Amino acid sequence: MIRKILSLICIVMGTSLLAVNVYGLFQDVRPSIIETEPLRFPNDLSLNYEQAMKHIEALPDEDHSQYAIRMTDVISQSLAHIHWNEEYDVTRYNQLIPIWENYFLYFMGKYSGIPEYEKYHYANYQRSLKRGIGICGDASMVMSQLFDQQGIPNQILSFPGHVIVTAEIDGEEKLFDPDFGVTLPYSPAEIKDSPTQIYQHYIDKGYSLREIKGLMRAYELGYQRWDGVKHFITNKYYFEKVAYVLKWPFPIIIMIIGFALLLSKNKTKKHK
Repeated sequence: MIRKILSLICIVMGTSLLAVNVYGLFQDVRPSIIETEPLRFPNDLSLNYEQAMKHIEALPDEDHSQYAIRMTDVISQSLAHIHWNEEYDVTRYNQLIPIWENYFLYFMGKYSGIPEYEKYHYANYQRSLKRGIGICGDASMVMSQLFDQQGIPNQILSFPGHVIVTAEIDGEEKLFDPDFGVTLPYSPAEIKDSPTQIYQHYIDKGYSLREIKGLMRAYELGYQRWDGVKHFITNKYYFEKVAYVLKWPFPIIIMIIGFALLLSKNKTKKHK
């Protein structure tokens, strides 16, 4: 009796998860409301996923400096900066990964009690661009991975309240803020010692004095260096990889176990 119940549970669970996956093939993880809702920055999202994926490709004869500056703008235009922490409905912008997108991440966000999964930041840059929402950390993780692909030495820098990317280009360390779409021709030490020099770069992009003052306060408080996304969010980086690798095989394995239990029960009956 117990074996029969276990087999039915496995078959139902596997079938349900498989059906959820199939349903997800026809869904879009990008929230439709980001096209119409007021966002933190005006005109924040001007590229859709397909356009973003096309624009991130290096152009012919484009050097590292040109690519880095262009990516700062491209990433800024590809992610809608929502009010991440203030948003109370985690399903509104798919901060909680929908069950049909990945049930592992969904259940972690729903039941683990871990805030990082309740409002999830993708490690994989393609998934982040596809969802189309993010804040400074998301934009910086996207940029860091794109730099890695182009062979540009880089690190993620986390300041209190803000995250940017530093890269070594033409023998010099430069800073890139892909969330705001601003390139800073300074080293981290230079902006920490004199944060006021960022002012003109942000004002030229149309940001308010209030936003810029907040950034200057963050930049003068010091920073921590991270050697890429794996170092920045280690546990989530690997869990996300496993979650997407197992997304399809796991329900099939569960179903096979269920049928195996059922068949073994029938064989036992016949032998009796």
